Amino acid sequence: MTRRIVILALTAVAALAVSADRIGAQANPAGAAVQPFKPSDIKWVRNAAGTQETAVLFGDPTKAEPYVMRLKWLPGNMSRPHSHPNDRHFVVISGTWWLGSGEKYDPASTVAAGPGTYVYHKANGIHYDGAKSEEVVIQVWGMGPNTNTPAPGAK
Repeated sequence: MTRRIVILALTAVAALAVSADRIGAQANPAGAAVQPFKPSDIKWVRNAAGTQETAVLFGDPTKAEPYVMRLKWLPGNMSRPHSHPNDRHFVVISGTWWLGSGEKYDPASTVAAGPGTYVYHKANGIHYDGAKSEEVVIQVWGMGPNTNTPAPGAK
């Protein structure tokens, strides 16, 4: 029984260390039950196209598990119509995020979502979104794997 408890404890510590390492946390002054992370602790990674930055805060979005990420859309970056296989939940942290639905790509018809706005993307719902004239930071959480499928008849 003691060996089992030690193994469980080590597994829990390893999981916490992996989550903390993802966003660069150092010490945890709040104790083991709470893990605060300051914006300065977050490690942003720019995509290959140079149009967006991502920071994984919790979990692994490539696996079938819950995850939390922040996305930083750079000005002028709009996605083309696409869908995701799982529901996704967003909160706009800063800037104005522009949202559109359907296979027809029409940035002029997008709807503005400002700071504090909650946005729900339904699984398999075709949409497009992004930043127009300013940087936008959004937080997304959902169940992985986090994949992106281009809309079949996107125009």
